Amino acid sequence: MFKYILKRILQIIVALFCIVSLTFALMRIAPGNPFASEKAMPPAIEKQLNEAYGLNEPVSVQYVNYLKKVATFDFGKSMKYKNRSTNDMIAESFPVSLALGAESLLLAVGLGVLLGVISASYHNQFGDYMATIIAVLGISVPSFILAGLMQYAFGLKLHWFPISGWKDFSYSIMPALAIGLTYMGNVAKLVRSSMLEQNTSEYVKLAKAKGLTKWKIVAKHSLRNALLPVITYLGPLSAGVITGSFIVEKIFAIPGLGKHFVTSIANRDYTVIMGTTVFYSILLLFAVLIVDIIYALVDPRIKLEGVDD
Repeated sequence: MFKYILKRILQIIVALFCIVSLTFALMRIAPGNPFASEKAMPPAIEKQLNEAYGLNEPVSVQYVNYLKKVATFDFGKSMKYKNRSTNDMIAESFPVSLALGAESLLLAVGLGVLLGVISASYHNQFGDYMATIIAVLGISVPSFILAGLMQYAFGLKLHWFPISGWKDFSYSIMPALAIGLTYMGNVAKLVRSSMLEQNTSEYVKLAKAKGLTKWKIVAKHSLRNALLPVITYLGPLSAGVITGSFIVEKIFAIPGLGKHFVTSIANRDYTVIMGTTVFYSILLLFAVLIVDIIYALVDPRIKLEGVDD
């Protein structure tokens, strides 16, 4: 296990180097500059700003300096917000995004597993059809469309939840649903297909022969094995929840990191764009590693590459 983890960490370092390099290159070839605005800036002031942020140096020097900063987790100062560093913005807003992402992930997995179990348990019956319709709707409708519909229906018309902001738990329900329901359908489909496969296995037939009820068989036997594909999907699911929160946070005016990221793109705030991209890349790469380790621990039959027997 130790050899496998060490190997994966080295792969993560290489992947991060490629991500940092690609992000830096894309920011440098993008049209415009961080200090462009509708009013023409005096050349002297623009020159001072370029010197302050090192943009007057050769691109190769800027690249090496940025690599050194990233190696120490220093993502630089914002080019649009005075006296604010990217690290401060991440520290301030990421806990909000983390809370929203965790809630969305729980909803996606919880509701998806529930729908998948119902669908497989009532195969080709009314329960299966209804669960499948809900799952397909969740997959088909984008999160930003769901966000707008819920704001209008549950916020503006019914007044069940606040339309925007971030003050207490009630403010997180609609954005978490908007993100989570999009991925709930994929989880439901995975659980349904895996459960149907487990229901035809020999150990389930033996459990039925022993007189165990349907739901005892589901709880004690088939569901655990049916969850293995869901565990595998947790890596891309986490990535989808995080990136899906970018637009949703903007729609609901949530002061999370996704809102800063979207705003930084419009402002051409290079340091915030690159810092946020690298920060999220680190999280996602380690999330995939953790999922792989959990997958092997849940199913002893799986042997990780590089793990000693």
